[in-house]
Amino acid sequence: SCSRAKDVTMPAKLPVNFFSTRSPVIDLFRGQLDYADHLRQDSEIVLYFFYAPWCGQSIAAREEIEHVASRLSDQVLFVAVNCWWNQGKCRKQKHFFYFPVIHLYHRSFGPIEYKGPMSAVYIEKFVRRVMTPLLYISSRSKLLDFLSNYEPGVLGYFEFNASPQPPGYLTFFTSALHSLKKDYLGTIRFGVITDKRVAEEISLVHSGSVYLHRHVNTSLVYPNDIMNYTAENICKWALENREMLIRWLRPHGGKSLLLNNELKKGPALLIFIPYNPLAEIHPLLDEITKVALEYRNCNKSQAVEPGLQHLGDTDSPAFDSSVPDAHMKLSETFSITKYPCCNTVVLPQWHSISRTHNVCELCINQTLGVKPNKVHVPHCNFLEIEAALDSFYLQEHTFFQVISNTIECSNLLSFYSPFSYYTACCRTVNRHFLSFISSEKTIFQTPKVAFSSHGKKGNAQHSIPHIEDRNWFIPDLHISRTNITGLSCRTNKTLNLYLLDSNLFWIYAERLGASRSTPLKEFAAIVDLKEEVHYVLDQNQSLVGSTLENFIKNFSILYSPLKRHLVDDPSVHFHEQRVITEVTTNTFHDTVFLSEKNVLLLYYAQWCGFCASLNHIFIQLARLLPPDNFTVARIDITRNDLPWEFMTDHLPTILFFPHQRKEQSVKFPEDFSVNLPNLLKFILHHSSLSSSEPCTKECLHKETVLQQGHISHLEREIQKLRSEISALHQAHDQLEAQLSEARREEHRLQQQKHTLEKQHKTLQLHSEQLQATYDQKNQELLEMAEKLQELADASENLLKENTLLRILVASREGKLQSKDDIKEPLQSEQILSEDDISVSTATATLEEKRIDNIDTIETEHSSENRTE
Repeated sequence: SCSRAKDVTMPAKLPVNFFSTRSPVIDLFRGQLDYADHLRQDSEIVLYFFYAPWCGQSIAAREEIEHVASRLSDQVLFVAVNCWWNQGKCRKQKHFFYFPVIHLYHRSFGPIEYKGPMSAVYIEKFVRRVMTPLLYISSRSKLLDFLSNYEPGVLGYFEFNASPQPPGYLTFFTSALHSLKKDYLGTIRFGVITDKRVAEEISLVHSGSVYLHRHVNTSLVYPNDIMNYTAENICKWALENREMLIRWLRPHGGKSLLLNNELKKGPALLIFIPYNPLAEIHPLLDEITKVALEYRNCNKSQAVEPGLQHLGDTDSPAFDSSVPDAHMKLSETFSITKYPCCNTVVLPQWHSISRTHNVCELCINQTLGVKPNKVHVPHCNFLEIEAALDSFYLQEHTFFQVISNTIECSNLLSFYSPFSYYTACCRTVNRHFLSFISSEKTIFQTPKVAFSSHGKKGNAQHSIPHIEDRNWFIPDLHISRTNITGLSCRTNKTLNLYLLDSNLFWIYAERLGASRSTPLKEFAAIVDLKEEVHYVLDQNQSLVGSTLENFIKNFSILYSPLKRHLVDDPSVHFHEQRVITEVTTNTFHDTVFLSEKNVLLLYYAQWCGFCASLNHIFIQLARLLPPDNFTVARIDITRNDLPWEFMTDHLPTILFFPHQRKEQSVKFPEDFSVNLPNLLKFILHHSSLSSSEPCTKECLHKETVLQQGHISHLEREIQKLRSEISALHQAHDQLEAQLSEARREEHRLQQQKHTLEKQHKTLQLHSEQLQATYDQKNQELLEMAEKLQELADASENLLKENTLLRILVASREGKLQSKDDIKEPLQSEQILSEDDISVSTATATLEEKRIDNIDTIETEHSSENRTE
């Protein structure tokens, strides 16, 4: 029985060096993970680069790693490990799902995995953050620089006078490493203060205190009495309470839900800028940060100057020092301006024929009047607004019939707190001013302010307008304020701000509408996933703060003047002689609506197989219809955006736009099969609908001319079809002749095949016979060789015996000659006779053996001749 053949596997080739021998990177291409751990014990900072030799990403990142190693090899140990070879320890101990993988170790802490872009500048930046996770803040100027950064910052105050390492310092140091381990983007910056006077600037008094700085919301101090002082807790506390004004997006290039998850949170402003992480200054990024800070600044009275307003801020939880009287007075004067919490109320018109309304701004004031030692008003509370509205509507009649061109303000006492009251500022405006834009520009622009007689009275400086207009009442703030300050809290279209490095992710900008040929890769777009729209900032404008502010403000208003951007297909090339017109987003309006022809439009997609099967039908239809009156077009809806009223969820979709009635487009019935007769009937039926007016002689003449043109056009098409049919018949005859010739050739080849098979069988039989003869002769030759070997051994033995006999005869002759002459002759003769007898006997024996050997050799030679 035949046994199944075993599978044959070729062993893997031995790995070779992945990095050059001159590279500063130690290449363990055999996967010696144990040796890598041994090297790590002697170095403070170690970078592991796990790679697979066949991986394209690993090959691309190799040059980037070498570039970083050439700059940091004197401070960091770079080790590359082949984690793909099946005999290496790395492959047996590590189970990675992708390559390459970068791990960093700071002494015994690690691994810290790097998941950012495989670019040299980004890798070097991350390695430097691991090398120095803490920034040393030694002066007030460095503290201001640290606080002015857009990234959230954590500061720790430690006194190094008492001991080399004060209590809690190593824990704080480890928490910074934990932050890098959990957040590979490194968005939280950690700093350490050793000077008591610098620490007092942010109200840190006790050594070991940790301070989380936030630009818009209140900064926090780590609660030692609630949470244990551990590295994990500090890192967790900082990550949960950090303030993200702008977030970097760095897609890794594979399948990911990163963009989808962020865009689902709401409208997003995506800003693409060229970014170098190693650069010391980023002017454009600083300007964008300032815009983001103004946009999020809902609780501040002044435009935020990064870093300056945070020192000595009374909002700090650890602030216990006294405030100067001037600062206290300023706080009392503009307390609502600093903590605005307002709601717009439009009262009904006081008369049915009146075209005017009274518009009031109802604000909460919790700091004027009797003031306790410390009042926290961090955010606008819905319950407080609701209570304020209740109090306002109880006195609504007071503001009903007031007709005034000036703003009149009244203070209403709160029912719930003795330390707060409500301020209502009203003005009479025309009905057409009640839009968002009008309230921004016209309602509260007059400087004339007066208080009504009910409630508390005060100076004009105490009147509180709407949040976006309060700068008209405080001239000192008008210079430093922008028109988007706090806009994120004043509209339901709040934007989330994101940054992307255009050096790495410009392909996303191109997909959103950026130009591919622009020399400066700066781009901004607003994407609203819920509304399925996105807007693009004009690339002819420079990407500066004022441009972004206008872009954000135009999006935020109720009726946005921004024009929706529709993605066009850049791969479409227009040819004048194409039968079917290819329509794109940019040509849709001109081809369909502005054209004076009847238009038949096909919606298709590249992945739609049934759509592709209709191409020949539409080509025939385009040839049949007169080109002067009809246009057959198609549009790829996956590559082009259309207005929502022309979108469809079914493919293929056929729309017909009749001439002079383009707004009355007709859809081809889905229950009809798509073929040439049905399409012609559909087009002729909807293009020949009579109008309600009776047709004149001129109309009948035009209709007759049109019908004659149709008939002549159809006759020409029929003649073309007949000529094509005759050409097809000729081609059919030629094909038949070629097929018969091919059949004859196939028959001849079959005969040759049978002949060759017979010859092959004969040759195979003859080969088997020759093989058997060869095996027999080979066996005989082996036996003959064994016999010849035996004869050679016997001859060699005889030669040795002959030599011994000769030596014996010579020795005997010498003895006989040396005998004493005095011995008796008889004895001599007797001895000689005995010797002769022994010699003769030995000689005779030798001669007999020689004769026997000669006979044996002759016999073998004769048998050998017979065999040949």
